[in-house]
Amino acid sequence: MKTRSVLTVTLNPAIDQTIYIDDFAISKVNRVRDQREDAGGKGVNVAGFLADYGMHVTATGFLGTGNSLIFSQYFSGKGIQDKFFRLKGHTRTGIKIADLKNRTTTNINFPGIGPGSGDMTDLYDLIREVGADYAWAVLAGSVPEGIPLDCYANLIKDLKNVGVKVALDASGESYRQGLKEIPNLIKPNLAELEEYCGTTLKSKEQVISAGQKLLTEGIETVIVSMGEEGALFFEGEDVIHTIGEKVTVESTAGAGDAMVSGMIAGKIDQKSFADCARLATAFSVLAVTTVGAGIESMSDLHKIEKTIKVMGRN
Repeated sequence: MKTRSVLTVTLNPAIDQTIYIDDFAISKVNRVRDQREDAGGKGVNVAGFLADYGMHVTATGFLGTGNSLIFSQYFSGKGIQDKFFRLKGHTRTGIKIADLKNRTTTNINFPGIGPGSGDMTDLYDLIREVGADYAWAVLAGSVPEGIPLDCYANLIKDLKNVGVKVALDASGESYRQGLKEIPNLIKPNLAELEEYCGTTLKSKEQVISAGQKLLTEGIETVIVSMGEEGALFFEGEDVIHTIGEKVTVESTAGAGDAMVSGMIAGKIDQKSFADCARLATAFSVLAVTTVGAGIESMSDLHKIEKTIKVMGRN
């Protein structure tokens, strides 16, 4: 089972409340057309995509007991093994205002519950106990208040010690420290890459140079997502640029998580690097056409996969 088993770690999950408004306007009364709530957080999203793709997925992290039912139901419905630690309090809510007219999404993120040092010790112990059961682990999302910023670095070290490949998708200081332990895969978006490099990347060649520099630091696979401009994939001497066909965008939330999921799925299925990039991009394109993290139709995914343009660096 290990070869198709993935562990996701979400330290700061969220309930994604999506509010649909016809034409969102600041400082005015806005009338809600519809709304929905989904279990969310970057690692939770990755778990959903991979479970739908047929992987054996376990999800862990921290949830508040006050509103954890939506997560329990989500994990049960998708066949995801739930190893989240429940803490007193409420999991944060992330409000997404979906403007139906302008096809934009505005995010309002609340702070999460603050786990204590003992809670983090429990998570480290779990990783050391069961980590070796998985081919890949995905560490994703922000770090809640109260968690040391070297948490991702420690988790990467523990997971690599038991032979697990690690994907890190985060930002800020916890991300910077995590990179020191050399995860196998990272996926910064352009803004996150610029933050890490400390400079604005104005051209494709500058982005390529920054991506290749990360490879020299020991990271095996780098993905830089660039929205409508597609994504750049780096591995060894290869630089691949993928672009998907234009689709009707329902929500951009989770598109990056989908891309990470697709790359890991491709690698587990031992696809070529180009085909991994194609599949990762197809996951992301499919994600923006729906609200909520998951693959509703494998047929739709494969149709999109065939339309992805895969090019060299130029």
